[in-house]
Amino acid sequence: MLLAEANIARAKKPLDDPAMADFVARIDQVNAVAERSDGFVWRYQVAEGNTLAMGVFDDPMVIFNMSVWETPRHLEHYVWNTVHKHVYRRRAEWFDAIESHRFAMWWVEDGRRPSPDEARQRLDHLNLHGNTDHAFDWAHLPHVKLWQSQRCA
Repeated sequence: MLLAEANIARAKKPLDDPAMADFVARIDQVNAVAERSDGFVWRYQVAEGNTLAMGVFDDPMVIFNMSVWETPRHLEHYVWNTVHKHVYRRRAEWFDAIESHRFAMWWVEDGRRPSPDEARQRLDHLNLHGNTDHAFDWAHLPHVKLWQSQRCA
């Protein structure tokens, strides 16, 4: 089994606004680091090579990202020990707070690529039921701990 993850963020401004320029300029680097990371399997992309233009959610300001990793530890390392961490720490500059879960993980069979619809369903499930084997956050994984010191929800 592999680990799928999906996350969303609600941009404070349209992506072509100067206030978002620093974030937009870093996306290709963040994605490139993910793709070179140990344990990386796949990430969802649109024709432009990223998901920034994606309208997966009804709100056009919501940005969607999804990837698959060999293990939770591989994902954890990428999130908290690479350039991703620096972008994440600046999230309040670019994104509004979201009342619901903005991040969900679930297990997928080798070779299967989840769809944006599945990701949305997993986020909805996590919001309705909390951590279950169907959809979960970092707290559901006893062997990963970096999120605790980073205050990741």
